[in-house]
Amino acid sequence: MISNNNDRLALVVGATGGVGGAVADRLLAGGWRVRALNRDPETARRTSGRAGLEWVKGDAMIEAQVVAVAKGASLVVHGANPAGYRNWAGLQMPMLNSAIAAAKAAGARLVFPGTVYNYGPDAFPNLTEDRPQHPVTRKGAIRVQMEDALKAASDDGLKVLIVRAGDFFGPKSTTNSWMASGLVKPGRPLTSVMYPGPLAIAHSWAYLPDVAEAMVTLAERNDLGAFEIFHMAGHTVTGEALVAAFSRVAGRKVNVSRLPWFAIHAIAPFNETMREMLEMRYLWETPVLLENAKLTARLGAEPHTPIDEALRETLTGLNALPVAAPRLAA
Repeated sequence: MISNNNDRLALVVGATGGVGGAVADRLLAGGWRVRALNRDPETARRTSGRAGLEWVKGDAMIEAQVVAVAKGASLVVHGANPAGYRNWAGLQMPMLNSAIAAAKAAGARLVFPGTVYNYGPDAFPNLTEDRPQHPVTRKGAIRVQMEDALKAASDDGLKVLIVRAGDFFGPKSTTNSWMASGLVKPGRPLTSVMYPGPLAIAHSWAYLPDVAEAMVTLAERNDLGAFEIFHMAGHTVTGEALVAAFSRVAGRKVNVSRLPWFAIHAIAPFNETMREMLEMRYLWETPVLLENAKLTARLGAEPHTPIDEALRETLTGLNALPVAAPRLAA
């Protein structure tokens, strides 16, 4: 294991986001010093709701700045992601290249959250770490390019850990989350859910604190190879089961409607976020299930918060659940 002394330092790029923020929280809880890169650190300090982070000024697009703030770190967590799916082609690779350069200069391991975007239908339904990556979308092609860059950097001496999971959700979810921006209306007590796919099809969800626990627990091990990929199963549930869980947590029957894809089709030519959402429709029309045998073999068990508890924390964080919501029987 990595030393447990107070000198352990991690740099988190994207600490105001869902994955980066959850990993930062978990690192702090584990006794790490956590340095968080942000273009406006004073605003991030006031608004992030995360005490204990060492906010430093820097732009993830500027390699020299990221290299400078990574000095002394043994982990670099790359959690940066363009908001609203916008300009992936222009932002994703430059930001990742900055993180790669920073981790190399510091001699740190780079931790990266993987997605299912990398895969096309030829790999479905059961995704193991060795399934072929033949993306059918622009975002998927970019994600494959990013992982190829990480593998090339690993061949050149960088230590890399990729943890792949399903759709993220959690108490501090961002607008990049399907649950926070599609299924649920933040700031309103939950009465209905807008679901993107057929209710009978299983879909993989990943609770952010569980993902962070897996990432940090793996990163602290001393038996990792130079380039490691692990898949998390998360919560694999049908739409029907998810709506039933929402109802239990809300203490009332939650109505469900289908996402109006026809309207997204109509808006997509004029709205980049809608165009990017439309690309992802195929992931809702068939089961996409992540196999976690490699993860459980290494850790013994996957971190797994019961779904009702995970949804309750998420809805409370989104201000979408009354504080005193009654609980329906399971």
